[in-house]
Amino acid sequence: MMDPSSGGGGGEGGGSSFLSAWVAAASRRHQHLLDKATPHVRRRWAWLGVLALVYTVRVWIAQGFYIVSYALGIYLLNLFIAFLSPQVDPEIHEVVDGGPGPSLPTRSSDEFRPFVRRLPEFKFWYSITKAFCIAFVLTFFSVFDVPVFWPILLFYWFVLFTVTMKRQILHMIKYKYVPFTFGKQRYTKKKEVVSDDASLPSN
Repeated sequence: MMDPSSGGGGGEGGGSSFLSAWVAAASRRHQHLLDKATPHVRRRWAWLGVLALVYTVRVWIAQGFYIVSYALGIYLLNLFIAFLSPQVDPEIHEVVDGGPGPSLPTRSSDEFRPFVRRLPEFKFWYSITKAFCIAFVLTFFSVFDVPVFWPILLFYWFVLFTVTMKRQILHMIKYKYVPFTFGKQRYTKKKEVVSDDASLPSN
């Protein structure tokens, strides 16, 4: 005789498998869109600017949610510091190994060496985008609209930004690295071909 519970269990299992398949398909689609957006740096940051503007307008119209904006600002500052920092911190390298840290790009006259960031550009952009989306959604829940005197939060954020950036700049000066790769000399295959052609004797 068939157990009645077995039929219900099969239905639940089927529903669970369908949900898992849907989640997996959505995840693959999401990853595919991210892969397609990776090379379009300017477009990605332009859309992020639009998203930031939409969030700003939303907060201005609501005249609230300053705690959410303050938390968003702190998170963005942490992301920015990670974006400016090298993947291997020379200071930690000195403490652990007792010697100088790895060589980092310093002057524009040096041979081109890409700066390896602790937080790559794409992950930097993606983290900021997610943060703005989450903050935007939170502005529709009154529980996050905590009454606060916003100029104090703004002043404290600027103080924190100034102190943090000062420490980061001093770190750059101490270990002589530049967190950007533009302005470096690049040796491309095209230049090598040109130089080889120039070395051929003329008839």
